Amino acid sequence: MKNNIIVLVGLQWGDEGKGRMVDYLAQDADIVTRYQGGNNAGHTVVNEFGTFKLHLIPSGIFNPDVINILGPGMVIDIEALNEELAELDKSGIDIRNIRISDRATITFPYHRLEDNLEEDRLGKGAFGSTRRGIAYAYGERYMKKSIQLGELLYPEQLKERLTAIVGWKNLLLKEVYKSKELIDINEVLEWVKVHGDKIKHLICDTTKLLESAASGNKKILFEAQLGSLRDIYFGIYPYTTSSCTLASYAPAGGGLFNKKIDKVIGVMKSFSTCVGSGPFVTEMNEAEAHDLRETAYEFGASTGRPRRIGYFDAVATRYGAMVQGTDEIAITKVDSLSGQKTLKICTDYNIDGKLTKEFPLTPALEKAKPVYIEMEGWQEDISKCRKFFELPDAAQKYINKIEELIGYKIKYISVGPERESLILK
Repeated sequence: MKNNIIVLVGLQWGDEGKGRMVDYLAQDADIVTRYQGGNNAGHTVVNEFGTFKLHLIPSGIFNPDVINILGPGMVIDIEALNEELAELDKSGIDIRNIRISDRATITFPYHRLEDNLEEDRLGKGAFGSTRRGIAYAYGERYMKKSIQLGELLYPEQLKERLTAIVGWKNLLLKEVYKSKELIDINEVLEWVKVHGDKIKHLICDTTKLLESAASGNKKILFEAQLGSLRDIYFGIYPYTTSSCTLASYAPAGGGLFNKKIDKVIGVMKSFSTCVGSGPFVTEMNEAEAHDLRETAYEFGASTGRPRRIGYFDAVATRYGAMVQGTDEIAITKVDSLSGQKTLKICTDYNIDGKLTKEFPLTPALEKAKPVYIEMEGWQEDISKCRKFFELPDAAQKYINKIEELIGYKIKYISVGPERESLILK
């Protein structure tokens, strides 16, 4: 069977290492498409060009033969996009093969303002937002008050629509938040012109491009942001992102309709990490978490926030793999576990005295206690291993046990951030 259309997704809370896997798979792709999200999370890529943190641009950018598409399912902060393009260009990366869907929508500075106001209002009950305005950009898409990227090509109509939207926004700021800071329409129009003019030439009908490529049997890779447990529909609601992170959304969010997905590759980390608020059943206490966080450098690629650290959660990851329709799995950062005397894996949740292997809704999840098995750790540096049998026996057993517990085949084992630091199992 041909595997021309592949979707790469996260199976946990995000930050699983999808960037390094897209970078690896993109060496054999023709098109890489981001199909949801904005600049509220990042993909870290390490290759021969250096270390890069990508927030909006697909991780296929390092292959000069790949067309990189920012799909219609995205919300795009055009100021942040231009900053990212400038950084890549400065590093000598070819940025000519980028295309932006005319149906993607814009994240404006006023979305960031609203995000900050609401998080501050919520105080201790805040969602742990990245404060990039993503929820408000997506919310307005459903309220029909967003601006599509393609509208940058129609300045008169754009001005008319923005004027009406800003008037509505100021009513909310003044009456709901009692904000003294209101939005100046002239500043918004200037912001749009300054940052929009730089990317107008990249905007096009990306569906037409994808449909043509698929008809020509080109290899298309869809890249997701965040993970299953942050999905707006099936994640730990309301502590989720504001878009659909699932592989099944890739055709709509990417804009390809007349071909079926051939394969879904899920990425999971060899332990658990989480940025932001919400239930996190296997979370370690800070004394345990600190050293692993430093060793694995677990800090948010977009925010720099320290990630919450936990033991591997087989209940959550099995659920994450199920909702993604996963065909095969990549497990990352196995090398970061070297030096751990013992490793724990959560096999069940104890909720009000009852054991379950099912991943529940958030109210039950907040009461869940982890049930662990313990496994022997290993001390060896495994970053140079390139075959499964080269791994220490304890590492092999740990990976095999995870594969058994989640019920999905592990194909890729990452033992370092570099492109070549990968074992095919």
